[in-house]
Amino acid sequence: MRNLQDVWQTRLTHYTAELQKYMRYIFTGHIAIVLVFLLGAGGYQYSAWLNVVQPDFPAALLVGVVLGMLIMFSQPATLLREPDAVYLLPLENKMNEYFTQALRFSFTTSIIVIVVAYVAFIPLLKVVTPLSTALLWLGLAIALALKYMSIHSEFAFRYYMRGRFVWVDRLLRFGLVVLTLATYLNGWYYGLAIGFITHLIYMRVLKAKVQNQPFPYEHFITIEQNRMLRFYRFANYFTDVPHLRGAIRRRKWLDMIYVLAPYGKKNTQRYLTWRMFVRTNDHFYLWVRLTFIAALLAAFVDITIVRFIIAGALSFATALQLQQALTNQSAFRMDMLYPVPAAQKKEAATSIVRLLIIVQAIIVTLSHVTQPYFYVTGVIMIVVGLFTQQVMKK
Repeated sequence: MRNLQDVWQTRLTHYTAELQKYMRYIFTGHIAIVLVFLLGAGGYQYSAWLNVVQPDFPAALLVGVVLGMLIMFSQPATLLREPDAVYLLPLENKMNEYFTQALRFSFTTSIIVIVVAYVAFIPLLKVVTPLSTALLWLGLAIALALKYMSIHSEFAFRYYMRGRFVWVDRLLRFGLVVLTLATYLNGWYYGLAIGFITHLIYMRVLKAKVQNQPFPYEHFITIEQNRMLRFYRFANYFTDVPHLRGAIRRRKWLDMIYVLAPYGKKNTQRYLTWRMFVRTNDHFYLWVRLTFIAALLAAFVDITIVRFIIAGALSFATALQLQQALTNQSAFRMDMLYPVPAAQKKEAATSIVRLLIIVQAIIVTLSHVTQPYFYVTGVIMIVVGLFTQQVMKK
């Protein structure tokens, strides 16, 4: 058998290839446009707020809580698979070599979130905290050190407790991170020392407890399966993931929608498509998510042109993804057994998506009814959505 470092490199290569395969469908042009305008609008409003922020604003506590939440969730990525519970069992005494690589990978892939979040807070911290620029950047190093210890602590806690009571470990580490960062950013270095040293001792104690204990393969394999499943479900909103099957839910409270497809032979496919949209989690939550994001941004973005562009981009995404989801299905569905013409199936999906675009536009318009030109946002969403449908028909 190859050594464990080779096993890890093989797993990492396969994992990276799988991510790249679907990421190119996720970060497409319209997503990039939305992100650029979101960052621009958010940065503009953030800078305007910094000009009026009060000196007593609890920025240190806010940073501690936000980074505490990000650091608290430090699930290790081991890339283990089901056969490993059998084939790697004879090498259990040497598995530290494998887990060292896994924990290093878990840390390096998670630091970007910590860095971005902390850097975004630096302008606020310069305004309301007594620390110099050098000490503020030292705070980033402290946050990264806390993230490193949290990943090792969570791995050891899951190892020792066989996956039980993980929330206890996370709450404890959350408190330590908030104590460490909040006190440091307020210039109270005794709190920094207490929090940091306590966290370090906690990590060391957990690591000592797992020595010579059997490794809980089943728990960590389940973690990996769930982590990849979450990624595939997210990727499925942008492209078809062949081996993924969406969950189905009854949603009895939405039965009233079926009145839009009255009983009759001509409405067979329309009724079936409505049921598929309402009961399929992937389709239903896709529309809910995009509608919620569009309404939230419209309500809080004060720059009119930016609001229009974001609304148009999200309407385009809604029309494109729902039209594809309801018409291009690679998996077998029971409605394929019905003797309904293909043109009628496509027309049913098109009419349903058209209605969903209009409802989405109404909700987004109502979300910022007090802002100027609020009605234009809805018009833009309807025009962009219907135009996208027309282009897809060709």
